[in-house]
Amino acid sequence: LYYQVLNFAMIVSSALMIWKGLIVVTGSESPIVVVLSGSMEPAFHRGDLLFLTNFHDDPIRAGEIVVFKVEGRDIPIVHRVIKIHEKENGNIKFLTKGDNNEVDDRGLYKEGQNWLEKKDVVGRARGFLPYVGMVTIIMNDYPKFKYALLAVMGAYVLLKRES
Repeated sequence: LYYQVLNFAMIVSSALMIWKGLIVVTGSESPIVVVLSGSMEPAFHRGDLLFLTNFHDDPIRAGEIVVFKVEGRDIPIVHRVIKIHEKENGNIKFLTKGDNNEVDDRGLYKEGQNWLEKKDVVGRARGFLPYVGMVTIIMNDYPKFKYALLAVMGAYVLLKRES
């Protein structure tokens, strides 16, 4: 039993080390995100898994797909940059919009905010796997399924016999 608990702890710690390594390599606080809505269709669909980078030296350009956080909201938003406002001192502000939305995102930003800044960006989409994130959506929509799946996985790791 001791060996199996230790094995489980090693699996969990390995996953955490891989996650932290991805954060360092990509420069993004969240190197992988799941698209939660249909606002970016047809570019991305609900459940697509996005791979992000966030290198501060790369300039943000119109047409790029960014993931950003808005003050007061816990969940990051995946939308396309549609306008750039660059000041003479080098500061950049930009406006976003979902490809499948009628209007820009000013209604999503915090009250009184009309533009996003680089500090709001979690990352930029560099690649994706279609529908792989549906597992995450199902677990969020059905919490009992999430706990059952975690229990089964934990039981498997603890009860599995090494040959």
